[in-house]
Amino acid sequence: MFKDLIFEKTESKAYITLNRPEVFNALSQNLILELTEAFSMCEADSEIRVIILSGGDQKAFCSGADLKEGLGDTNLGNILKARYNPLILRMRSLEKPIICKINGVAAGAGLSLALACDLLIADSSTYMTELFVGIGLMPDAGSMYFLPRIVGFQKAFEICSTGRKIFMPEALQLGLVNKIVETENLDAEIEKIAAFYSKSATKAIGQMKKVLNQSFNNTLENVLNLEAEGQTACGYSEDFAEGVMAFLQKREPVFKGK
Repeated sequence: MFKDLIFEKTESKAYITLNRPEVFNALSQNLILELTEAFSMCEADSEIRVIILSGGDQKAFCSGADLKEGLGDTNLGNILKARYNPLILRMRSLEKPIICKINGVAAGAGLSLALACDLLIADSSTYMTELFVGIGLMPDAGSMYFLPRIVGFQKAFEICSTGRKIFMPEALQLGLVNKIVETENLDAEIEKIAAFYSKSATKAIGQMKKVLNQSFNNTLENVLNLEAEGQTACGYSEDFAEGVMAFLQKREPVFKGK
C-alpha cells in the first residue's frame, strides 16, 4: 500500500516506520504524502489507540528534506503549504497519542516531524539538529512553533541560528525528549510505553491533546471554557463510566477508548 513507509497494525497499536534507508529517511514529496495518509488512517480506525512513529533500525530517524529530489517550485512557501503543513496539522489534530522513537539522528524537518509527536523516546547515543541555517534557510514544518514553547525564546534562537548538534543528555535537560534509553533497551521501552497507552482512556487523552494545542494561544478564560467542553465530551464516554465503576469496585479499569 505504501512505497516509502511501512504501516503495521498490532491490536490497538499502529506502527509507522519511515523506510528510505538509502537517504537516511529523508522526506521526499511521496513520503510526506504517505505519512499524512497513514496518520489519517489511524484517525479513522477506532481500534487504533496509540501510534509509534520511527525510523526503524537504521542510523537515522529522519535526515530532513530530500534536497536531491529537487524542489521544483522556487517558492519554498508553496511547498510547505502543500506538503509539510497538512502533515503537521494532521498529526497535531489526531486525538490519539503519537510516540516518536528517535532511533537515530533527527535533523531539519526530521526534527520538526519528531517535535510534532506527543512523546519522544530517544536512543541515548544520537543527536538532534536544526541545520537549516547551514544552507541559508530558517526552520520550518512547525519547529518555530514547538521549539520556543519547549525551551524558551533565547534557547530556541540559539538552536535555530547556530544549527548545532544537540546530544541526548542536553535534549533531555531541555525537555526536547521525554526519555533517553540505551540502544539495546530502546525497543523494549517503546513497547512498554505503547502498551500503557493502548489500554488507557483514549477519549480523554484526545481531549487533553486538543486543549494543550490551544493553551499557549488563549486566555485563561478561554482555556477554562475549552476544558469544560472537553470534560463534557469525556463525561459522556464509556471510559468515564468504566473508570468510576472500577474506582468504586477497587479494581483496575478496562478502558476501550470510547
